[in-house]
Amino acid sequence: MNLNQIINMIIRMLVRRGINWGINKGVGMASKRGKSPQEMTPEERKAQQTTREAVKRARKAARITRKL
Repeated sequence: MNLNQIINMIIRMLVRRGINWGINKGVGMASKRGKSPQEMTPEERKAQQTTREAVKRARKAARITRKL
């Protein structure tokens, strides 16, 4: 591997990590709807929890699908 390939590999890793971070933050904000847990009603907290669990299952399914 030459230096250019190594630099490109590192840049791709950093960009991928940044994009994943942004997506995770966006999903978190969507599930919380911009509120802190103290401001939420019990129903909203329950909905947030189920949304998080659904996202977790979707990520797991995507991981398993990639392996196949």
